[in-house]
Amino acid sequence: MPQVSEKGKAMPASPIRRLVPLADKAKERGVHVYHLNIGQPDIPTPEVALEAMKTWNGQVIEYTNSAGNLSYRKKLAAYYRGIGIDIDERNILITTGGSEAITFAFMATLNPGDEIITPEPFYANYNAFATICGVTIKTVASFIENDFALPPVSEIEKLISPRTKGIVIVNPGNPTGYLYSREELEQVAALVKRHDLFLYTDEVYREFCYDGLTHVSAMQLEGLEQHVIMVDSVSKRYSECGARVGALVSRNQEVMAAGLRFCMSRLSPPALGQIVAEASLDTPPSYFQAVYNEYIERRNFMVDALNRMPGVVCPKPKGAFYAMVKLPVDDSDNFARWLLEEFEHEKQTVMVAPASGFYSTPGRGKNEVRIAYVLKISELKRAMEILAKALDTYPGRVL
Repeated sequence: MPQVSEKGKAMPASPIRRLVPLADKAKERGVHVYHLNIGQPDIPTPEVALEAMKTWNGQVIEYTNSAGNLSYRKKLAAYYRGIGIDIDERNILITTGGSEAITFAFMATLNPGDEIITPEPFYANYNAFATICGVTIKTVASFIENDFALPPVSEIEKLISPRTKGIVIVNPGNPTGYLYSREELEQVAALVKRHDLFLYTDEVYREFCYDGLTHVSAMQLEGLEQHVIMVDSVSKRYSECGARVGALVSRNQEVMAAGLRFCMSRLSPPALGQIVAEASLDTPPSYFQAVYNEYIERRNFMVDALNRMPGVVCPKPKGAFYAMVKLPVDDSDNFARWLLEEFEHEKQTVMVAPASGFYSTPGRGKNEVRIAYVLKISELKRAMEILAKALDTYPGRVL
């Protein structure tokens, strides 16, 4: 019998999606599942984007430029200049979601066997992107006790080897919701310059920064013009996850030329998605203010509700719409499966993402989960009530 490749065997399943079959079976049994596991906002997509989709009158859905529509890249560059990132359309490649942007960034800059460093916990799909590219992720620990702040740069530096090519940061963070300060970013910048590394910066949640804090882009740091590769996406900013439109942004023209060759290999990014994304750049500020207020309300309610549960610890996220939560359970993977296979309260249950998939160090995240506060308050309230009931009755509860 023919066998799949070693890479196919090594490809990790998503901790966010691997329990979907269990959720589907629960729904078949008539159980309502509150999805706290995935960052799919229920916030309406901006009206300007929906209108562009409804009024498009083309007769053929054609290939676009491999780099993305020029009109969209020019308009997107103007958006970046408006937030203090001085670039033009030559510094942008439009991709099929942020995931393709990350993959192409790695493929354009890393050789098989190279290493990249990132704080953990980290966005789980980076494991998949690294596997695709044949590179190794080395991690430095951040901890729930200090809200998953940037680990000491000295700890990052200890991991640098002759095979190290770059550092990855997600800001604001997924899964932690942590927002890096300018001081923290400048510490990373100094390390990047000292060792002549790339800095891969995932900034898809930049609009979601709370408590008066503001986002600082790595693209704004001086002296890193040839080092920074930024990943962006419309998925979360405009609640357009299904549009599958992202961007790879860099001032390094060698990187952009290499990235374009990968873009050519897949022909073009989504044509209709780019129409929606370009129109979204006209979204009025009132939309973002309403979204901000909604997420603040959801975050505050959920964090307070979680921290009132005996044995639960949940730092208050500074950005994005996720929280890493410590639970009084023996094993969060077992707990997440149990929620879907064995538990229900009044024909309802919740789905969470076990944190083990966001760590690469064995044993870390064993009693943590990632929760996305992407449900409206009424649903989030019910989900928290159900989670509290579940923790009370879980056989593997740790006292």
